[in-house]
Amino acid sequence: MNYKFDIGIVGSGPAGYTAALHGRRRGLSVVLFEKSEIGGVCLNRGCIPTKAVLHSAELYEEIKSGDILGIKAPDVQIDFSKVMDRKNQVVTKLRKGLELSLKNSGVVTVNSEAKIKDKNTIEANGQIYICNQIIAATGSEPKSIKGMETDNDKVLNSDGILNLTTIPKSIAIIGSGAIGTEWARIFAAFGAEVTVIELADNLLPLADIEVSKRVERIFKAKKIRIYKSVRVEKIDRENTCKIKLSNGEIIESDKVLVAVGRSINNSEKVDGVEYIGDVCGEIMLAHYASKQAIEIVDGIKFDKTLVPSVVYGNPEIAWVGQREQDLEEGSYKKSTLLISAIGKSHCDNATDGFIKILSRDSKIIGAHIISKEAASLIQQIIIAMQNNITAEDLKEVCFAHPTYSEGIFEALFGL
Repeated sequence: MNYKFDIGIVGSGPAGYTAALHGRRRGLSVVLFEKSEIGGVCLNRGCIPTKAVLHSAELYEEIKSGDILGIKAPDVQIDFSKVMDRKNQVVTKLRKGLELSLKNSGVVTVNSEAKIKDKNTIEANGQIYICNQIIAATGSEPKSIKGMETDNDKVLNSDGILNLTTIPKSIAIIGSGAIGTEWARIFAAFGAEVTVIELADNLLPLADIEVSKRVERIFKAKKIRIYKSVRVEKIDRENTCKIKLSNGEIIESDKVLVAVGRSINNSEKVDGVEYIGDVCGEIMLAHYASKQAIEIVDGIKFDKTLVPSVVYGNPEIAWVGQREQDLEEGSYKKSTLLISAIGKSHCDNATDGFIKILSRDSKIIGAHIISKEAASLIQQIIIAMQNNITAEDLKEVCFAHPTYSEGIFEALFGL
């Protein structure tokens, strides 16, 4: 039997499930194929579980330093098994909610590996599905590097780290992108000895240089050991891991997290098929994938130069637009406001960080924020940038007090 649908979607991560739900809202018949768990990497092995663990780490760290807030808790302990249990509960609850949303919307879900035969044909479970449009959203997987192969025991990737049952006494993290930085913060908060090894000259190499420097300062304050501009040549795995660096040093740790990026899942491209999300090889972020899906299904375009980047933890890190190191001297204006200048930051005991705005001809061309609530603050600036709202226009907006948002208002006057 051949089944016919308006849209066939392979992969149920943020790109796939967003395309499916929006297709149904438009009254189209939709079939969604998923060989593993609904929700893809983001929900099951990425964004969501990591942030659940990170919240426990942040709360634990805050309670331990509660004396300054008048809260005495001298015997605070971490039950890591419960941390991981809660992480699993959050993932399960959200996945079941997503499965129910897909079902209630009328999406036909096929839990099977699917093969795209041509631009209108998908084969799965021995059945043929004829689709007017096919969308491939098959995602990515942790990148594997020769000499740093994972073994699900001592050397782990971003999937394996979520299956830990105990906090390691020491851990070396290879790579300081978003994944490496967030897990460095988690383990440092839980009391592990953390070492971060970065091949680039700066931590968080995709960020603005001043953000990178501040992250390094934050790491040092948390007693995280840092190696920059070095390459891992070999990992010997005995009782502990011995990591040989290109500078000749050897680092010893109980566990290693390899966080050196992601590789798109093998997918032989078929003409006429739309490839979105990580598999398209552009920006590997869940919100980028979702916007791609909406663009294809609803025709709502978005500015791909204004996709926010966020690194979670305490404090949050967020940026959008151009970096200062990429601009020609004298071609722009800059304003930097220290978060400590904002009253709310003192109330919250969260004074570390800054708001940095770059402009040209009164239009904001970049923003870089380290602050509590940075992930929300950056959206305010993106709305202004995308709608050509000038810095002078923003000065006419009334910002509430006391908030972190008023830091944006104050920074505008420094341009």
